Amino acid sequence: MRKIVELIPGFLLSIAIAFVARFIEGMLPIHLIGASVIALFIGMALHFVTKKQAVLKSGIQFTSKKVLKFAIILLGASLNAMIILKVGQMSLTVMVFTLLTCFGGGYFIGKALGLNWKLSNLISAGTGICGGSAIAAISPVIEAEDSDIAYAMSATFLFDMAMIVLFPIMGQALGLSDMAYGLWAGTAVNDTSSVVAAGYAFSEAAGDFATMVKLTRTLSIIPTVIAFAFINIHVKKKEATQEEASHMKAHFSIKKIFPWFIVFFLIMAGINTMGLIPPTVSSMMKECSKFLMVAALAAIGLNTNFFEMKKSGIQPMIHGFIISALVVIVAIAVEYFMGIV
Repeated sequence: MRKIVELIPGFLLSIAIAFVARFIEGMLPIHLIGASVIALFIGMALHFVTKKQAVLKSGIQFTSKKVLKFAIILLGASLNAMIILKVGQMSLTVMVFTLLTCFGGGYFIGKALGLNWKLSNLISAGTGICGGSAIAAISPVIEAEDSDIAYAMSATFLFDMAMIVLFPIMGQALGLSDMAYGLWAGTAVNDTSSVVAAGYAFSEAAGDFATMVKLTRTLSIIPTVIAFAFINIHVKKKEATQEEASHMKAHFSIKKIFPWFIVFFLIMAGINTMGLIPPTVSSMMKECSKFLMVAALAAIGLNTNFFEMKKSGIQPMIHGFIISALVVIVAIAVEYFMGIV
């Protein structure tokens, strides 16, 4: 009981920031910045005040780790695998190439820029899968630092803002059909809210299709998180001393490293696909998931020292720019090759 009481102050502060962020998001005349990013920045601004308050520490840590995983699980209740798979048949080829570009190209670009592998792959995941949700899902399994999460979120956010403005203009210039544009935006724009904004800025039909394609991309979180759980343990073994490596080998267990929250995410998606969750309840669970994710990112911001983050320099932003540009080019090139455009 005492442990639960210790979590309350930090958790409530994160929730309060989430409410403020959602309010600010709702006041904006145009949806240019999501509540998650607003909450992250508010948390970072308050870091120097809250870091001296020991009473907040455990609750902030709990919200940034445990609540984040719970939010991902709830997100599964909004996915209907059958609808997604129908759209996925057309978008799968494009997504395979964009994901290969993100993680394949991202690996070499990260190496060239001297970034640590965790930050590099968080930026790649945010660009290739679904912005903040992918970064949030992968960060626990690779044990990413809060500063890396914040930097990856910031990089993803900056390029999303540019894409919301530029994509409709480029789509018109290229003379794309609603379906071709929707497929392009759904596979190349990062965060879900940005896909929606860029899609509907072109046309209603393009927005509907882009959103469906984006949901298909969300499913790639599952194999990606599982893969990174194994990559993380492999890297830890390589970096360990011989004695530490022997200890890790002796105590190695799939059960320990497997991201179980993804299993529950799948279960929720399966239950929703079978129609066992009423649409109103599914919608409420999705809203709850989005809100808790905002609270978790507020907690990550509260844990993040902006000046420590600055030590990474401009390299992560360069990484994000190159990967984002490559994904945009690869996605439209694959569409041309497939004869969709």
